[in-house]
Amino acid sequence: MIVRKLCLEKGLSQEQLAGMAGISTRTLQRIERGTKASLETLKCIAAALDAEFSSLRREQAMQTTPAAAAPELSEAEQDTIRYARDLRAFYTHAIQYAVVMAVLLFLNLLTSPESFWVVWPALGWGIGLAMHGFSVFDVIGRFDQKWERRQIEKRLKSRRNQG
Repeated sequence: MIVRKLCLEKGLSQEQLAGMAGISTRTLQRIERGTKASLETLKCIAAALDAEFSSLRREQAMQTTPAAAAPELSEAEQDTIRYARDLRAFYTHAIQYAVVMAVLLFLNLLTSPESFWVVWPALGWGIGLAMHGFSVFDVIGRFDQKWERRQIEKRLKSRRNQG
């Protein structure tokens, strides 16, 4: 849908646009999936995106079937959305790690300063956080669709050679 494309162009998340338009994020998600919106809601979204109300209204009128409701995003746009979600999840994970480790360090120093036990949860969770970061920033290869396709082709080729 045009709303999603305009969000991408302006670098806005769904939450940011919903806040600017004065609607709930859930309402915006429904509109992006093709649910009809009220004229007032469309006006709010158009104002927040600095877009033409008539173009948003026209697109809503064109959506008559669920198949037409599916947004047509290019592969690059879909990859960008996936990357942004992965990045947000990683940063959230990193902030959670920092807060919890700070609390644990405080508790460690408060209850038993002679034993530095906070190192163990920091190490365990830190390894998980590092692996999460490696996958988001493509430091290590992921098991993506290309990898899966190569494995399937390899397996089929070996079976053909055996039989």
